[in-house]
This record gives sequence, structure tokens and C-alpha cells, in this order.
Amino acid sequence: MRYLTIALAKGRLAKKAMAMLEEIGISCDEMKSDTRKLIFTNEELKLKFFLAKANDVPTYVEYGAADIGVVGKDTILEEKKNLYELVDLGFGKCNMVVAGPEDAKERLNNSNLIRVATKYPNIAKDYFYNKKNKNVDIIKLNGSIELAPLVGLSEVIVDIVETGSTLKDNGLVILETICPLSARMVVNRVSLKMEGDRINKIAEGLRGL
Repeated sequence: MRYLTIALAKGRLAKKAMAMLEEIGISCDEMKSDTRKLIFTNEELKLKFFLAKANDVPTYVEYGAADIGVVGKDTILEEKKNLYELVDLGFGKCNMVVAGPEDAKERLNNSNLIRVATKYPNIAKDYFYNKKNKNVDIIKLNGSIELAPLVGLSEVIVDIVETGSTLKDNGLVILETICPLSARMVVNRVSLKMEGDRINKIAEGLRGL
């Protein structure tokens, strides 16, 4: 039996995913030890695990370096990789939104001359160009997106909102909701054909939690 490889997005997502996997009898004690190892193995179940930057997880899965990945829906939408989304894991819930000062709402509805700052240019493009048929100027940023409208770089932002407190603290409001987000289990398409029974068993277990 060959190893199934699972890529987990580093941080809270990985911890929560491992806790869920443990509930269905899949554990990896190696991951709990203080080690510099990059790949962790459960020999008994023939499973390998590795932690990766969230943005890289869909790439590992698309190319088959990982059979299974656990990553946020925002990353799946942004990276646009050819993979199969199997389970909504139901944690890490938040929303992708358009936000800005209250008075940006009118410009959002009526003007095409609008600048949008975001860490998620593909999601922003898809929303404004394809769903709203608006031609906007999308500015890619990596840091605190909320800063952009405050210093006049953009009229609005596209970003993830969990509680909304950061927006509120900076005098910004949610103007439109693009889509709900949560952690998902994604699968390599070839792996699903070759190892369908094992992968589906894991998926069924996680759905049942």
C-alpha cells in the first residue's frame, strides 16, 4: 500500500485539522514533538503529513505532491488550481467582503473609476469584472489592507472579515459580501481515481463530525 500524503496550511488551520483527524482515528505523534523535520509519518496507516504556506497547498495538491490538502476557501479561489474540493470542514468561518468608508457605497454603485486594494486580486477581479461587470483598478497589497482607503490609495478594499472589529476601529464598514469562507479538504484529481476508497473514507469521517 502506498503512502497517502496530506498537506496542511500552517498555523491554526493545521492544528484544527489534526484535531479533527484525531477524532476519526488518524493521528501523527511525530507532529507533536519539537522537531525540525518537514515530513511526518504514520507508518501504521501509511500516511505522510507536511505543513506548507497556505498559498502553496493548492499547488502541492494540483501537481500530486500531496494527495489531500486542508486550506481555506479564500486560498482555493485565489490560487485557481485544478483540484477537487471534497469537504467543507466547517471551521475558520469568515466572509470575503468589499469594505470601505460609508460614503464609498455610492461610488461603488455608480462609478467605474474606482480603485480596489486587496491581497486577493483574482477574487476581486472575478467579483468586479465577471459578477458586477465593472471595470475597476485593482491594487495588490500584502500588508494591512484597511490602511489603503484611509490614506487615499483606494476607495474600497476586498478582504477577509471575521468579526469586523478591525474595520470598525478604522471607520470602515462592509459594503458588499462576496462569499462565505471556511476550511476545506481538497484532493488531487488523479489521487481520487487511484485511491478513491481511502480518500473517501477520510472524507466521510470528517463529514460525520
